[in-house]
Amino acid sequence: MLILSTILATMMAIFAIFIRIKAAEKPATARKIILPPLFMSTGSLMFLFPMFRVTPLEIIEAISVGMIFSILLIKTSQFEVKENGIYLKRSKAFIFILFGLLILRIILKFFLSNTIDIGELGGMFYLLALGMIIPWRISMYISFKRLQNEIVQTPVI
Repeated sequence: MLILSTILATMMAIFAIFIRIKAAEKPATARKIILPPLFMSTGSLMFLFPMFRVTPLEIIEAISVGMIFSILLIKTSQFEVKENGIYLKRSKAFIFILFGLLILRIILKFFLSNTIDIGELGGMFYLLALGMIIPWRISMYISFKRLQNEIVQTPVI
């Protein structure tokens, strides 16, 4: 079960990385920044099932680690204006960071699966991902809006 879930999670992560690369080719919008965390939040329904429930301390740990990981994503997500649109600037480090975080999560999963039940671990990694994506997307939204306001206030000559 652990190996199968790791393989599926890895395939999903690689798929998400390629979607992220493709998304940088199109102008960013507030909707594109806000929707992914909202879509991901439906995964919270997993906690309706007892096997996925985590303790309050595990919740704090998972979200804290996710927030620390989000710093790397925030630092490598910059916007630029080109062709009258706001685009996510491609960062070579961003791809390496995403793959590095993926590898780190896999290593942590194998290490922690010896002491934490697989269901609880799934819940913790979901919370870790949520703790990572929400601050990152909030930061992206603020940067996007700031740049959008600068564009509106800049007179066209």
